[in-house]
Amino acid sequence: MVEIVLTAAERESGQLTEASVQKAIRAIREEGFVVLKDAVAPEHVQILREQVLADVQDFVNRPDAPFNWVKGNVQQDPPPFPPFLFRDVLANEFVIQITHQIMGDGVFNSFYSGNTALPSGERQPVHADQGHLWPNLEVAHPPYALVINLPLVDMSSENGSTEIWPGSHLDTSIAVQSGDIKVSPEKLDAQRKVSPPIQPTVSAGSLLIRDMRLWHAGMPNHTEQPRPMLAMIHNVAWWPTGKFALHPEAESLLSHPVLRQHADYSSTDINYKAAGSAYEFVESK
Repeated sequence: MVEIVLTAAERESGQLTEASVQKAIRAIREEGFVVLKDAVAPEHVQILREQVLADVQDFVNRPDAPFNWVKGNVQQDPPPFPPFLFRDVLANEFVIQITHQIMGDGVFNSFYSGNTALPSGERQPVHADQGHLWPNLEVAHPPYALVINLPLVDMSSENGSTEIWPGSHLDTSIAVQSGDIKVSPEKLDAQRKVSPPIQPTVSAGSLLIRDMRLWHAGMPNHTEQPRPMLAMIHNVAWWPTGKFALHPEAESLLSHPVLRQHADYSSTDINYKAAGSAYEFVESK
């Protein structure tokens, strides 16, 4: 795993050196992901962590609880209004440097949600959130979507760190046209011989940037505490997508010359606890 530790000079300037940017880009292109260590202010992480953990049961107790495959993983939106909105989360300068260089002008954020690994022995099937735009190319095309994950607690294999399959984003047989984002056992066996999966240890406040085509899976949380993690998605300029809701005050807070928030700022009354829907979840009997 490539982890970039921000230098004092980078923190002071708010900008990565070109060497750090290129190191991150190389990791994303080759391995499919990179980690920016401690890139979000600890006090912002604490505020978000306390609120997200306070909200968990409201999502779990919904009659239409947004479980993803298993009850061990629930999609959970964070509050999209002050005082829970932070520029270093939704418009992080270090992340924008990297995603802009990879995807070019017009890059925009199309998503603000998260997933919480609940205490459970269950795991998700290995899947890619989205596949390749053109199937079975000889060489993988460049990224068109990059997920930015922010763990709100230190995460490891003990509390359900996401299983990641390094280099799997380069398998062009997994395409958007297939209609199923799960990866077959045959493909998993083949990829395991080339590059086996890992469960990275990532500190709270670090940012994990991954290619949306990268194979991954939510894993069991063997502790007694939920493991919350937020998610954003940076897209190439021409990618079609709907808007997500943010409080009107966020428009000026998150205004940026490079990254656009593809958001609807029209409402101050957003029922974020009603967001999300279950994905391939079947209640066990």
